[in-house]
Amino acid sequence: MNRKYSGKIVDVFNRRIFKGIVEVESGKIKNISEADKVEDIFILPGLIDSHVHIESSMLIPSEFSKMVVPRGTISVVSDPHEIANVHGVEGVEFMMKNADKTPLKIFFGAPSCVPATPFETNGAVLDHEDIEYLLSNGCVVLSEMMNFPGVISGDEEVMKKIEVAKKLGKNIDGHALGLSNHDLKTYVDAGISTDHECSTLDEALEKIKLGMNILIREGSAAKNFEALSSLIESHTDKTMLCTDDSHPDELLKIGHIDKLIKRGLKKGYSIFDLIRVASVNPVKHYNIPVGLLRVGDCADFICVDDLE
Repeated sequence: MNRKYSGKIVDVFNRRIFKGIVEVESGKIKNISEADKVEDIFILPGLIDSHVHIESSMLIPSEFSKMVVPRGTISVVSDPHEIANVHGVEGVEFMMKNADKTPLKIFFGAPSCVPATPFETNGAVLDHEDIEYLLSNGCVVLSEMMNFPGVISGDEEVMKKIEVAKKLGKNIDGHALGLSNHDLKTYVDAGISTDHECSTLDEALEKIKLGMNILIREGSAAKNFEALSSLIESHTDKTMLCTDDSHPDELLKIGHIDKLIKRGLKKGYSIFDLIRVASVNPVKHYNIPVGLLRVGDCADFICVDDLE
């Protein structure tokens, strides 16, 4: 099916907004051209949640999709830790299969810490062989490595999981609240590339200095946008946005990643920087096939009547 979309195009890469027409053929952008007369709408890349636990919405992926797609979210990177903690590999595979029923592009990570601690009473254990199976069969990242003491001490099973991810060319997400100095360097040197647990600007800046990417989190429990939002302007290329855990009432009443774009605009941040951290950076970091409003990309763009 071929279709043309007319509007004011938000070109993140060249930092300009121009009147134009986007031509779509078979789900991909065939051409983008400038035009004099266009519809009074804005066309821009869709939004991405770079780290979320869909289970926190109390919904399966196909139903979660119905709540966030109307908000402009076109993709999420999901850590199915909760269902894995109960039902192991089979639970993760259920989530992946159900996700195929939705237009939302859901990319799953392999949960790195199931159980989260050896003191938990849970329903499953994922060892490094399970991690290799998941990363070889659709998972795009080794999800948040919560066991930072295991990384620092060189725990054998923890390190095997990390080595599997490296062998398969997958990124490793972090989870290291308050970790600093030599211990943090040891953690980063192991290959962990992101952190979504920062609650202060100083903590985030220390991690960025060591090469990490910071996911600014604003969910139902942890709310770090106010403390960290200046990174959107000062360290645009090292920043992404995520919700981590969002309850269904908040998704309905307040929104998803769109709520952070609105708050960022009110703070005076550039729409180009906001879309870069909400779209471009997660696509590049996780190497996921999501379009960014360029010729040849998948047509993963959104149309809005108002940029504010």
